[in-house]
Amino acid sequence: MSRIHPLAIIDPAARLADDVEVGPWTLIGPDVEIGAGTVIGSHVVLKGPTTIGRGNRIFQFASVGEDCQDKKYKGEPTRLIIGDNNVIREGCTLHRGTVQDQGVTRIGSNNLLMAYVHIAHDCIVGDNIIMANNATIAGHVHVGDGAILGGYTTVHQFCHIGAWSMSAANSAVFKDIPAFVMVGGNPASAHGMNFEGMRRRGYSQELITALRRAYKVVYRQGKTLQDALQELEEEATQFPEVALYRDSILASTRGITR
Repeated sequence: MSRIHPLAIIDPAARLADDVEVGPWTLIGPDVEIGAGTVIGSHVVLKGPTTIGRGNRIFQFASVGEDCQDKKYKGEPTRLIIGDNNVIREGCTLHRGTVQDQGVTRIGSNNLLMAYVHIAHDCIVGDNIIMANNATIAGHVHVGDGAILGGYTTVHQFCHIGAWSMSAANSAVFKDIPAFVMVGGNPASAHGMNFEGMRRRGYSQELITALRRAYKVVYRQGKTLQDALQELEEEATQFPEVALYRDSILASTRGITR
């Protein structure tokens, strides 16, 4: 039995693995490549150039690989690249890149994009992230591995969201979020680190204590950012996670969420 519903519309130039499932009234254009084990629901629109990896599940009414909303976009053949084992829920909109950046929007693997998530042009999204319902990231945003964006979180263009950071629902993010830091509010402000999440990931108490101290050095002791980062140098050599936190601050170009 065919895994492609007879009411699906698939361009002959599209490249689908043999076991890809496609529901009715789904449109797949040319320059779309879909890996093995991917399941695509009904009423999905897939345009290219787009590459989708293995084992993904895309729910109804998602729009994947559409032209971006940047007014500078003039129809250039930019790309969307999606990794493996992602869940893309109802109504998500994932746009291709622009030539003003690297020409690609890239989404990693093992991510959960809940209903009506928007990932704009030129975003780089890592692995194992969760974007809750209606979370939205503007163009050129980078999201580190394991980050969680609460429902209705909005992220300004060019912001960097650090690995394993977390935003509360309805957060409005205008600056970079360092790795592990929790933020909330409009505008978003820092509210500690996700220590409970660290425990669930099996972090040792010694590591959690080191990260707690690192947070206090930057956020609670009234030091200049330069002095605070210098104070973290020794622990950054001992704990890779402290180095990740420190490096995410050093790399910031927009300033960090305070």
